Amino acid sequence: MTSKTKLWLTLALSLTLSGMTHAADSITPTAKDPNLWLENIDGPKQLDWVKMQNAETVKTYADSAEFKQLDARLLEVLDSNARIPMVSKIGDYFYNFWRDKDHPKGLWRRTTLDEYRKDKPNWETVIDLDALAASEKENWVWHGADCLKPAYRRCLVALSRGGADASVIREFDLADKQFVKGGFDLPEAKSVVNWMDADRVYVATDFGPGSMTKSSYPRIVKEWKRGTPLSSATVVYEAKDDDMSVSAARDNTPGFERDFVYRQLAFYDSETYVRGKDGKLTKIDAPNDANVDVHREWLLIEPRSDWSVGGKTYKSGSLLAAKFDDYMAGKRDITVLFEPSDTTALDAYSWTRHHLILNVMDNVVNRLEVLTPGPGAWARAPLGGAPALSTIAAGGVDDDTSDAYFLTVTGFLQPTTLYYGVLNQGDGQAIKHSPSFFDASKFDVSQHFATSKDGTRVPYFEIAPKNLKADGSNPTLQYGYGGFEVSLQPAYSGSVGRAWLEKGGVYVIANIRGGGEYGPRWHKAALKANRLRAYEDFAAVSQDLIARKITSPQHLGAMGGSNGGLLMGNMLTLYPQFYGAIVSQVALLDMQRYTHLSAGASWIAEYGDPDKPEEWTWIKTFSPYFNAKAGEKYPPVLFTTSTRDDRVGPVHARKMAAKLESLGYNTSFYENIEGGHGAAADNKQAAFMSALGYTYLWDHVK
Repeated sequence: MTSKTKLWLTLALSLTLSGMTHAADSITPTAKDPNLWLENIDGPKQLDWVKMQNAETVKTYADSAEFKQLDARLLEVLDSNARIPMVSKIGDYFYNFWRDKDHPKGLWRRTTLDEYRKDKPNWETVIDLDALAASEKENWVWHGADCLKPAYRRCLVALSRGGADASVIREFDLADKQFVKGGFDLPEAKSVVNWMDADRVYVATDFGPGSMTKSSYPRIVKEWKRGTPLSSATVVYEAKDDDMSVSAARDNTPGFERDFVYRQLAFYDSETYVRGKDGKLTKIDAPNDANVDVHREWLLIEPRSDWSVGGKTYKSGSLLAAKFDDYMAGKRDITVLFEPSDTTALDAYSWTRHHLILNVMDNVVNRLEVLTPGPGAWARAPLGGAPALSTIAAGGVDDDTSDAYFLTVTGFLQPTTLYYGVLNQGDGQAIKHSPSFFDASKFDVSQHFATSKDGTRVPYFEIAPKNLKADGSNPTLQYGYGGFEVSLQPAYSGSVGRAWLEKGGVYVIANIRGGGEYGPRWHKAALKANRLRAYEDFAAVSQDLIARKITSPQHLGAMGGSNGGLLMGNMLTLYPQFYGAIVSQVALLDMQRYTHLSAGASWIAEYGDPDKPEEWTWIKTFSPYFNAKAGEKYPPVLFTTSTRDDRVGPVHARKMAAKLESLGYNTSFYENIEGGHGAAADNKQAAFMSALGYTYLWDHVK
């Protein structure tokens, strides 16, 4: 797993809020905001308001026979038993978490490789989440498991109530298929727990007052021994209040056992320390904004800014390698494994036992390379191939013991195919095929480039009927994200196909700045004071679609979630003239108070700190809640969110909907009581939320 992947999994998934944030408790008496009362997330008055809004939205958009048919067809996609059950290897077995009609909460199950390669594998259930939830009267949502190698018998299982980020941690025995009585258990909190050995773990969690950072993440990491109370755990490291978080982990790779402490200074800045047997910490000397990864004898560094070291300068977005022990001893013999160009960026990398697989994007389209360390330069060879405008990705199956890999190929009109192979043993073989959920032969995929306000070329993908008439009348859905260095790449979606394309609509993905499509430089171009560049890019794509007569404002809808929901809020308030309707999902919207709501303080590195007057000066230019005003020609807008979203929180959507409603605008709102930041705790809820968004847009732009 790459360091970038580890960072995202740790910060975006595992580091979770310990319960709902009642931000209204910290409001000063002089604050002027008539909608502050909606910040009490679980208050009875507030939930009554939510239920009233939900009822009105359901009555208007989700109560027709047509909606119910779409809802059922989307659920059919999500519940399909023909989907590819993606797996990960744990010990001798391949594990998969699976939801379908009969198991809405899901099964954690396993099989052998020989069985997995069959059309219908024989699966062994390890944990039946539906049965567990029923017996314990809890709405458990699966949050994953971390198992101790090399035996892989004991695991730390994370379970969420209702889909919130906050998790309960329980120790589980894979041989007995039972939770361990008296094992390592933690109550609901945002916990990062990693194995040291069979009787010790590193734990970062809410230890009580003073143990959390201002970003609401763990400030202290401790070493906890089996059979002792958590209160007796010994401190390994204490971060500062202004840091984002801290955690620790042991690499149990035989022959390369090492302990690490990770101090997250901000979302993109961190320090990694090696922890000696005496407890002494030695910092890995790399830039704070670089991603650092240690694998066996190798140290990999991805600088996010140009880095000068050892008399040489390495480009931002490069991948660099050095021998770990030599580097820690002061040597700076560094090999460049990847260097970006104007059109390329490193998307990901993955180790096998003897090789490193690089996933490179060139104008947002993938290619794979296999690198093999050896004397002097690393050897290079291509891996696989993919059709035009598709996504190809590969990852090692078990980087301790084999050079086996899984490879997937997918595209907007191409259902995913899964290959299995072993490097240097011929081509991989296709072993799984995802089903088709719509007739792709009726559509074409093309890539285009719009010119943004400052002259930047912005790529976008267009999926449209082959017989498309460029007369400006085509219902078009434009989707975007534009933040946190996240790339939007070609991928098959049965839901998009059924809900939009089959009806004759055009679907567009905008690869705007703020994302990672061209590496760190593309992301940094829309950070903080430059945030408006992302919105200018999205507007430029809209203008290009209109200029090409693919669509027109009354037929153009826009959709985005989370940071993309903030994008939608800004398209509403800054560029309302381009859209016939907008859907904003699980969004940030009140950028004046976002650092005081749920996990908002952790994103200051992305947006800035509104509590600093000099930064609020430019943050307010992209705060939809602040900028919404009367007398504008805003298009109809739907806000969707979840009560159990303890990452962004439902407060933003509630307040924005209430403000727009008070100003007389056509505003709709729906808050799923469960679901967390994904706004859905199971496939049935996910299908409903998707059907609601697509139906809303279609009704307004058709």
